[in-house]
Amino acid sequence: MSDITQAQADTVLEAARNAAEETGTAMNIAVVDAGGNLKAFTRMDGAWLGSIDISIKKARTARYFDMATGSIGELSQPGGPLFNIEVSNGGLITFPGGLPIHSSAGTIIGAIGVSGSTVENDHSVASAGAAAEL
Repeated sequence: MSDITQAQADTVLEAARNAAEETGTAMNIAVVDAGGNLKAFTRMDGAWLGSIDISIKKARTARYFDMATGSIGELSQPGGPLFNIEVSNGGLITFPGGLPIHSSAGTIIGAIGVSGSTVENDHSVASAGAAAEL
């Protein structure tokens, strides 16, 4: 299994932090490795304390299912094929802000989770981190 390196995780954090600064938002940004374990984390000055756990769970959710957390949210609505999935695995987050991270070869090596603003801003900042050149 390929795994994100510390240097790659730092690159992802930096790209996400820069995107958050551009939007004027204070974010909690978590990067997990291929096994869903926390690899890197930052809480920007002024970021909500309650979003620390959310950012980590978004990253883990994205890695556990190798898809965007917002996509899982669409599938987990009442009547959907994944209804109530958010209560599995010790609690998942099924709204935007979590994305898998791919190596340059296309292999999933980890995931990023971002929380601290609107779901649109969270997703945008996570996208910037996930798109970092590794």
